[in-house]
Amino acid sequence: MSNTLEHMKRKIASAEQLESVVRTMKAQAASSIVQYQTAVASLVDYCHAIDLGLIACFGYTPPIAKNTQQKPKHVTAIVFGSDQGLVGQFNEQVADYMRSKLDKISGTKTIISVGERADECLRDIGFGIDKTYEVPNIISAITPLVGQILTDISAYPSDDHSLIIFYNQSVLDISYKTTHQQLLPFDTLWQETLTQSTWPTHNVPEIIGGKTKMTLSALIHEHLFISLFRACAESLTCENASRLAAMQRAEKNIAEMLKELKQKSRSIRQNSIDEELFDVIASYKFGK
Repeated sequence: MSNTLEHMKRKIASAEQLESVVRTMKAQAASSIVQYQTAVASLVDYCHAIDLGLIACFGYTPPIAKNTQQKPKHVTAIVFGSDQGLVGQFNEQVADYMRSKLDKISGTKTIISVGERADECLRDIGFGIDKTYEVPNIISAITPLVGQILTDISAYPSDDHSLIIFYNQSVLDISYKTTHQQLLPFDTLWQETLTQSTWPTHNVPEIIGGKTKMTLSALIHEHLFISLFRACAESLTCENASRLAAMQRAEKNIAEMLKELKQKSRSIRQNSIDEELFDVIASYKFGK
């Protein structure tokens, strides 16, 4: 009986240690969600400033948008996934979604994965991965990642080149959906939407120094940077939200298991006490 009781105590201690680990992971995930959400929110004003700069440039340059009905000869797809587990179908969903979209697009394809687990999911459904990046684990690591991606994709042919990003996006802070965004080529709707926007003042915008093309190139680079940064931060928000949900389920299951183990332990202890009492009573009765 004592061996059984000691075994139950060890199981309870292990469950309590596991509960402590789960709580720590849960707190880390919740903290990360807030940081990544703040990073996405902070892009709003900067994105607006870049859009205003583009509006000013479009007043001095011919249209840069291309006919979106023209089929691209080369497609680069960037998929944002995860490097760690405990995220449910996070990677499978974005991989399947990408396949459903790319199957409808002709041309040669370059697949770039952000995250080893997304890489594995893509390979499992038949895609060859040209390059894989590690997923940033802190906010400050997103900027170097995006900078490296922009540097790498700049080597691809610019003519008839399409750049599409796939990622999971937050929905009402409690769920997420898989989405995509075409970054290149710029379509006419995007440019028309910008040019039809109202300038915030009555002053006519102008490019100082007359370097319109250089300014436009820099602003387009920033536009691409913002889009990639937002996609990465959104993906990381959803990843941690999935992990938080998993930790909440684990915490509930552990609490139920601990309750059951403690009930069994009390039952074993009570049975042990009852047996000792019976032994004492029996010894007294038969020894009398």
